[in-house]
Parts: sequence; structure tokens; C-alpha cells
Amino acid sequence: MEQLVTIELFGQSYTFGAETEISKAEEVADLLVKEVARIEGQLSARSSTVPRQTILILAALNIAGENYELKKKYSERLKNISERSANLIQAIDMCLQS
Repeated sequence: MEQLVTIELFGQSYTFGAETEISKAEEVADLLVKEVARIEGQLSARSSTVPRQTILILAALNIAGENYELKKKYSERLKNISERSANLIQAIDMCLQS
């Protein structure tokens, strides 16, 4: 069942449907709001007129970059665990054959 989540960006409310758990959708939305606020704060110190679209794109790129790095680390860990498991199984098999 689709539920609605509302976030506020740049003084405007945005409502979207969430097909996953509402708490997860709210956490994701909150992550975006915080990243937008962080970028907005950084850029406002340099320039007073930064387009909203630029702030949103930078926030999205930062979040996407973090996601990419996490997926890469996860994949590397999974590969490492698989290799170590295979080595352990092979060692156990050798011990059992002795």
C-alpha cells in the first residue's frame, strides 16, 4: 500500500508516494533535506545567488557518490568473504580426508 511522505525544500513542501516502509522513505527524504541544507550552507558562503536546481543536483551527486562507494565496499567485502569461505571449506575438506 502506497503511503505519502512530505518533505520541505527551499520553503516549499513536496509530497511523494512511498511503496516501501514509511520509516525508510522518511529517512531517505530526511537524508536529502539534510544534504540540500549542507550544500546550501556551503554555497551561500561563497555566493548569494545559487540556483536551487544546482543545489539539488550537487546534493543528489553527493548522495549518489556515497551510495556508489558503499556498494563498491560491499562488493569487495562480499568477494573477500567468499574467497575466505572457499579457502576454509577447502582446508576442512583436506583435514577430513586425512
